[in-house]
Amino acid sequence: MNLVLALASALVLGSADFVGGLAAKRAAAAVVVIWSNAAGLATALLLVTVLSRSGTGWGDMLWGGLAGLCGSVGAILLYRALAGGVMSLVAPTTAAAAAALPVVAGVLTGDRLTTLAVLGVVTALGAVLLVSLGDATPDADGGRRETLRSLGLALLAGAGFGAFFVLLSRTPGHSGPWPLVWARCASLTLLLGIAAARRTSLRLPAAAARPALLSGLLDMASSALFLVAVRGGSLAVVGLLSSLYPVSTVVLARFVLKERIRPVQHCGVALAVGSVLLFAYR
Repeated sequence: MNLVLALASALVLGSADFVGGLAAKRAAAAVVVIWSNAAGLATALLLVTVLSRSGTGWGDMLWGGLAGLCGSVGAILLYRALAGGVMSLVAPTTAAAAAALPVVAGVLTGDRLTTLAVLGVVTALGAVLLVSLGDATPDADGGRRETLRSLGLALLAGAGFGAFFVLLSRTPGHSGPWPLVWARCASLTLLLGIAAARRTSLRLPAAAARPALLSGLLDMASSALFLVAVRGGSLAVVGLLSSLYPVSTVVLARFVLKERIRPVQHCGVALAVGSVLLFAYR
């Protein structure tokens, strides 16, 4: 069941990144992230109202808040990379960086991986890397510089998302969705502070509003699925499976934006399926 929840988290997160990337092409990335986080906070409060049977505590605030700060920094960097680069190249590169931290942290904190699980880790990492091998590398020097800049931002964004996964896994198991509320409160405080310091207008064009808000709702749904999965399973495995979200991003980019998918990327999708089977029979 934890594997299914982790995969569902990846599917929803990939969709969130796709619509968030669309919004970032029509508005400033920081403004998109602020509105996305606001929608995420509203969703988290709804989850607490419906699902929580207990109050919250300092552990929720600490780990959830730190996770939110890391996630918000990662989101800003990712949307900037998506706005300036090829979506089917940027998103998987972010995932490759995000996948490494939960695996390392899980093993260091006591997760024991069977031989099949280790093969699953290697296969899943290979899947992320192969899916990231898009065919759009501009020939012009300016295009190459922009591509390298986007990939650098994507790697930093991945580190932020990986830290989000690790920190969220440290939240108390009895706290329900409360850590997600504190995560969004912390991230919104940071983002609004930055916007105030820079005197950034928070006005969002109509064309960007719907995808930005939808991105926040989907992102929170993904976080909730991850939280349930990681509380009942291995951080290394759940974190890695949740990092397979580029598959849905690439598929959406292919069918909605008509971005081309190379044969090597199809191989990456096949490896992703294989890694799931290895984890299932580990």
